[in-house]
Parts: sequence; C-alpha cells; structure tokens
Amino acid sequence: MAVILTFLGKGGTGKTTIAIAAAKKLAASGKRVLLAASDSSPGLLALLGVASAEPVVLAPNLKVVQLQSAALLESAWEQLKKLEAEYIRTPFFKEVYGSELGVLPGMDSALALNALREYDASGEYDAIVYDGSGDKDTLRMLGMPEILSWYWRRFRGVLANSELGKALSPFVQPVTAAVFNVSWSLEDFGGKPGRETTNLLEDGKAAVNDPNRVIAYVVTTTDAAAVATGRYLWGSAQQVGLTIGGVLFNQTPPTSPMAEEFAPLPVTWVPQRTSDDWQPLISALPDFSQAQKAPRPVEIDIASSQVRLFLPTFDKKQVKLTQYGPEVTIEAGDQRRNIFLPEQLKGKPVKGAKFQNGYLTISF
Repeated sequence: MAVILTFLGKGGTGKTTIAIAAAKKLAASGKRVLLAASDSSPGLLALLGVASAEPVVLAPNLKVVQLQSAALLESAWEQLKKLEAEYIRTPFFKEVYGSELGVLPGMDSALALNALREYDASGEYDAIVYDGSGDKDTLRMLGMPEILSWYWRRFRGVLANSELGKALSPFVQPVTAAVFNVSWSLEDFGGKPGRETTNLLEDGKAAVNDPNRVIAYVVTTTDAAAVATGRYLWGSAQQVGLTIGGVLFNQTPPTSPMAEEFAPLPVTWVPQRTSDDWQPLISALPDFSQAQKAPRPVEIDIASSQVRLFLPTFDKKQVKLTQYGPEVTIEAGDQRRNIFLPEQLKGKPVKGAKFQNGYLTISF
C-alpha cells in the first residue's frame, strides 16, 4: 500500500511546484514514487515537460502521469457498450462517446479517485503524490467513500425493492463486474456481494482517515486571502476525515501572527525556486512521515463513551449536531460529517456535547 500525499491551498500559491519537490524528495530517499496530476493541471508540462496519460519515468524511483479524464473513461467504454447491447433493449450508450460524459459534474473527481485507487493497489509504488486542484473539489473527491457509504446504507434497500431497481437488475450485475470488479446485483444487496461493496467503501474511508495512508499539507503565501483560504480548507478537511500534517508557507517567511493562525500545526517556510536547481526547495520540505503526529480529525474513546472531533477555524455557533440511529451527523459551516458509531456506542443517545479550543466532545 502506498502513502498518498496531496496539497491544499488557494490557486497560485505554488502547490504544483511543492508537489514536484515532494515527489523528488521522496524518490531521493529510495521510495518508489508516482507523481499524479489532475486533468486540469498544466503544471507538469510547464515545469517538467511531461504530460502523459500513462506513467513515464522522470528520474530514478520517480514516475509521472497526468490523469486525463477522457482517457480514463474511454479505457472501459467499448466493453460497456457491448454489455449494454446484450442486456438493454434500447441501447443509449452507442449514441454517446465516453469523452462526452467527462463533462458531468463530479466525473473528473470520480475517475481520478478510482485511478489513484488502482495505482495504489498495483503495489508498484510506495508513495503517490497527487497534484489536484487543491480546493474543495479535492476534498469532495477524497470524501466520496464517506458520502457514497452514507447513501449506500440509506437507500440500497429502497432501490432494491423499487420498480426502477427491478428493471435495471439484469444490467447491473454484468456492468459492475466488468467496470468495478465487484459482482453484485440489485437482488443481492443484503448478501455477500452487498458486503463486498460495503467493504470497498469502508476501505476507502479507512484509508482517508488514516494519516499513515493519506495526508495533506496546506500551502499558502503571506497574502491575507491565501492564509484565509488555507484556514478554511484546513477546517473543511476535518469533515472528510483527512489529516492535515502541517502548513507550508511558500516563498516568504510568515510572521508570528500568521503562524499562530494555524496553531497547533507545524509551520514550515520553503524558499522560492529561482532556477532549475530544486535542491534548496527539497531540503526545506518537512519530514512527511511525521504527519501522523498532527491532531486527528476524529477520536473515539469507547471507555469514556466519547467521540472527539477536531474542528479548527469554526466557532460554537457554526457547529450543529444531530443523531440518526447508529450515526451522528456534525455540520460545521457548509461541511457535513457522518460518523457511524462502533458497536459499543450504538443505541446510546447523545447525553451532551461541549465545544472548546477547537474540539467538539460528544458524550454518550
């Protein structure tokens, strides 16, 4: 399993430059590294002269790939059309090109997330550095397993028993088997195939929630808007369970008040790259393996019957708590987090909640 490292921040703060330097640093340490850029990122071509839809070798231990949505979608498109022709009386995919579906909202993120999952599962890499948009879209992408898991738990029974579900049933099994490598049908939601799908989503959630598997760093400059955006993304990341390992101030050292804006996270200043020499920038980067020491988004203390959430940048008035059966939902600003309680806390009502010093403590 690979460590997945990504960077969040306002556009123009140098996230792509930092991502390249991080990939070079990890590769120089002996790790097998894949630097993966999103479809919308022109940085790899501009800074490295590389923009390939397949991994290419850039340096010893370092490969580079650009996650191009059209190529990712087309890779399974012809097989999908054949399955459709076999199981659907009036095929509609034959009138659509895979590239056309790339414009659907969220499609880029879903394809990128699946590509990262496949590269991780290949066993070829020790670390994957993802250069995405670094904004709320990246957080939505990493939060997809959490969101889909919630919908799966809520609506799978409703869909299986509906007329729509029954009509789609003959087509669902072969398509899911071919595209997602999971063989299930709508009639089997409660059996082994259903458990396989649940496990797939739970594995995704567990990876995002584990700082030894997925970590992020905030990249900012001393510009007030960049600092404010970085703080907002830091707080928002907690709601998808993503650990923020630290803050990187690019080009200009931060003032003490600016560094305090991100307490208790470690703050690192990285110098501006002024030539083709990447070494000063690489040397200034932190030890990414120390990210697990950062505050965890969620901590569950079964012995004390408490759930503790780290919600920096929010105040008490912005936080709302609701309980639905074995789950609690926490809304902070425009972000929402659903926590599925462990067996020991299921069935216990919330007795109280306290918000103090950026932590929400829920008692059962």
